[in-house]
Amino acid sequence: MGFNTMLMKLALPVVIVAAVSPLATAQAKPGCKSHCGNISIPYPFGTTQGCYMDEQFLITCNNATNPPKPFLNLSNIPVLDISLDGYLRILDSVSYNCYEDSPSSRPLFESPYFRRQLEFPISNTKNIFTLVGCNTDAEIIGLPNKDRLTGCVSVCLNNSTNLMKNGECSHTGCCQSPLPRGMRDYYISIALFKDSKIPKLYPCNYAFIAEDGVYNFSSSDLDKNLRNITDLPMVLDWSIGNQTCEQAKKDPKTFACKEFSYCIDSKNGSGYRCNCSAGFQGNPYIPNGCQDIDECETLKPCNGTCHNVPGSYDCSCPAGFEGDGRKDGAGCILQQVMATHQSKRLPHIITALGISISLLALLLGISWIYLGRKQRKFRQLKEKYFLQNGGNLLERELSKHNASIETAKIFTAEDLKKATNNYDESRILGEGGQGRVYKGILPDNQVIAIKKAKTVDQSQVEKFINEVIILSQINHKNVVKLLGCCLETEAPLLVYEFVTNGTLFDHLHRAGRATLIPWETRLKIATETAGALSYLHSAASTPIIHRDIKLANILLDDNYTAKVSDFGASRLIPSDQTQFTTLLQGTLGYLDPEYLHTHQLTVKSDVYSFGVVLIELVTGKKAVSFDRPEEERNLALYFVSLVDRNSLVAIFDQRVLSETNIEEMMAVAMLGMRCVRVKGDERPTMKEVAMELEALRAMRLQPCGEGDSPAEDQDEYILTKLCKFYYEGMAVNNTVESQVTFEIEGGR
Repeated sequence: MGFNTMLMKLALPVVIVAAVSPLATAQAKPGCKSHCGNISIPYPFGTTQGCYMDEQFLITCNNATNPPKPFLNLSNIPVLDISLDGYLRILDSVSYNCYEDSPSSRPLFESPYFRRQLEFPISNTKNIFTLVGCNTDAEIIGLPNKDRLTGCVSVCLNNSTNLMKNGECSHTGCCQSPLPRGMRDYYISIALFKDSKIPKLYPCNYAFIAEDGVYNFSSSDLDKNLRNITDLPMVLDWSIGNQTCEQAKKDPKTFACKEFSYCIDSKNGSGYRCNCSAGFQGNPYIPNGCQDIDECETLKPCNGTCHNVPGSYDCSCPAGFEGDGRKDGAGCILQQVMATHQSKRLPHIITALGISISLLALLLGISWIYLGRKQRKFRQLKEKYFLQNGGNLLERELSKHNASIETAKIFTAEDLKKATNNYDESRILGEGGQGRVYKGILPDNQVIAIKKAKTVDQSQVEKFINEVIILSQINHKNVVKLLGCCLETEAPLLVYEFVTNGTLFDHLHRAGRATLIPWETRLKIATETAGALSYLHSAASTPIIHRDIKLANILLDDNYTAKVSDFGASRLIPSDQTQFTTLLQGTLGYLDPEYLHTHQLTVKSDVYSFGVVLIELVTGKKAVSFDRPEEERNLALYFVSLVDRNSLVAIFDQRVLSETNIEEMMAVAMLGMRCVRVKGDERPTMKEVAMELEALRAMRLQPCGEGDSPAEDQDEYILTKLCKFYYEGMAVNNTVESQVTFEIEGGR
């Protein structure tokens, strides 16, 4: 599926809107148009003066087309769908260039510097940045400071056509990267490698932000005939104003949330939005917009008679029956026997029946009292655990960081108990400093991982809450996903996606479980982990220091895709600080020596830990082992000493070392050595580490060529540049000197 299939998908919003029930559909302001063509226009949006909240919510309706088409504000940006859940779906342009001969000549078709200013921030959870092209670098540049927000590199060599996989963006013909939060004023830059010759098979490059899952890569998309495909769907996060809920509520006259609704802080930028309260549906931004749901009609929840009340319902039993009347409760369970006639022939039966009914009523009464008291105690115990497990702290911290767990499921204690077979020991996946991890299976057969804190002391609760806060800030394919949590048990619980293939530590070091991971897979794992850490340091809305990077915290799925996990020790980086003092925390062997001595935590502390991971991947040895001689116990220190003695290759993992990969292993080893330098200022950033590993993976498509000058063959030239990036000037002597960077069109 390529660009043509994408255009077919654009019709989907129309079908969805038409299928929604009248109560669920968005409502316009009274007296205003509710639709433009097939698209619903709910307030605060509107098409005419007085029908929208303010200028940013203006929708221009072009009635010259059939059907009429809506556009965002006074721009030429088509609107596909407006959701009261805070999403605005639009069509956005694709940036591209197509060359005939070389990038030194003007492109035949060009739109490489696409500038966009949007009324609302681009959703970082529902979109992804994609580059389709060869020997090309594409970047999103934030304005007005011209900061690099995100980007990726795609490299194609002579045999790349066979290596391209339709449906995969693996830096050969296509690459993708996640988006940071709050992005709305930006431009996209596409640049070919300087002096690069253009292969006739793929002369075009495209870069775009589009709704995640809409685009599937196809090698045919590199054909220049696709240059006329210019629009793709994108999702924006809209909100009201630039205040938080707490600030906006102080002025009831301007507060947008009407009766029977509640306020939610925006998770992407500033402002807030409104939702109808439980038991109501409709538009929370207009008076009487949240209408009561008739649960009696829609749910049919009663065995007896159902009475709809605002926001809820009541059940009652018919005459002669007792109980709560609910289908999910006690129902109507007791029939009172009324004497309809007197019979002289059966007085003893009636007497016995009366006594039996009286006793049964007494027994039921006592049971109801007992169950009521038991349920009340159970509710009080759950409330106690909620407070004990930091429920109030969690709500306060999420509000402070403009985050919300509304999208994560709140699991009950009974749900998770059943899922783990009452936390059977056979379900234990692993055990760390903060608790145990269990495998669970939900009723729908979804497999989950449940992290259960070992203790309930306050320090562990704070780590638990910290992990929820950290994970609420993260959206990356190489970071384990938080599915939900449970606070109503004595020990708090976190529920994650289940990653099927264990930890990297298991595969390299665990006795009886270790497997031989080939070098190309190790390089893939290193690259994906570095990309995730680069995202945490540079692209997350609030930068994050993981603080416990190690093999045991890198999970693998069946395809050996890396997933960074365990954020219990992580820290959000204050916006006005690059370092801060904190209590020492980490794992022996991975701990940054500068942090160890100064207690000053920086992003370079993660770089050191990741450097140890690289060294473990190259050597196949543990970071710390007391089974080795004293000078070899700390792997990082021993590794640096071998570099000083020019004996590095001797420690390489002989199981994966070969003539075809020795240069790659040396390049990763030297990168690892730069990461474990004692002084943090001398270490590279995670962004630099990630880019170097990505380039190294692209370079391994075929062996390096010889020569210092650009060769006639395009592939040889690209390989020469990639090889220089790693090997030119690499002295195995304390430091690695003179790194050669790519020369990119435009002086970058």
